[in-house]
Amino acid sequence: MPRTNKPLKVIAVASGKGGVGKTNVSVNLSVALARLGREVMLFDADLGLANVDVLLGLRPERTLHDLVNGAVDGLEDILIEGPEGVRVVPSASGIATMANLTPAEHAGLIHAFSAYSRPLDVLVVDTAAGVQESVTTFCQAVQETLVVVCDEPASITDAYALIKVLNRDHGMRRFRLVANMVADRAGAERVQKKLMAVCANYLPEVVLDLVGFVPLDEHLRKAVQKRAPVVREYPGSPAGKAFAELARTVDRWPVGGQAHGGMGFFVERMLQSA
Repeated sequence: MPRTNKPLKVIAVASGKGGVGKTNVSVNLSVALARLGREVMLFDADLGLANVDVLLGLRPERTLHDLVNGAVDGLEDILIEGPEGVRVVPSASGIATMANLTPAEHAGLIHAFSAYSRPLDVLVVDTAAGVQESVTTFCQAVQETLVVVCDEPASITDAYALIKVLNRDHGMRRFRLVANMVADRAGAERVQKKLMAVCANYLPEVVLDLVGFVPLDEHLRKAVQKRAPVVREYPGSPAGKAFAELARTVDRWPVGGQAHGGMGFFVERMLQSA
């Protein structure tokens, strides 16, 4: 029977621009959570430039598109298993936006996710970079949004643009920040302060929590070249330790009330947002 009442923690990982390591954060956070003993699903929701499978060295035969158009019966038919048992939902690169789904496709997608019966603790949604509709759709449907940002003017400017859209157009007020490619915690806090200074002037209701940082680390580049998560390939490296700490932080977050609707409830919220 579907476990619709199982509490489910749902987290979106987003960024204002590409090239800041958003998908690396999604992948390594998911694997690190699985290493803590959690049942984790990683949803590759970059509908145009999917690369979760690339970073994990996986070769999906089916994607979300096959699920939406009825080419497969259920979610189990498209899932692929990644490191530490992380279950990956491969992206549907053929779908421009969830808003284009027909009512029948909406119902089919909700049913497929609702019928998923295996135990699940955390769903990590790797969104596309930017402020397009698919990103705001996913961010509205989850409990927590992690915004990945670097100490670069373009990254900070574009992260602010994403936060502004989600706040002004969709009423979101709280965001969790992950500073990537910084020297240390002091560097991460400088990034937070820069972004907070802009928000204080124009978005006074917004709260930005710095929940983690990932240092510049050659091991991360080596792991990408190996198509493996650094948290598994080089767990003792500075980046590996940082992702493990981020996972412990995320694991302590309480599960929101909406989680009790399970997977199907998340997808229903996502489609309502679209």
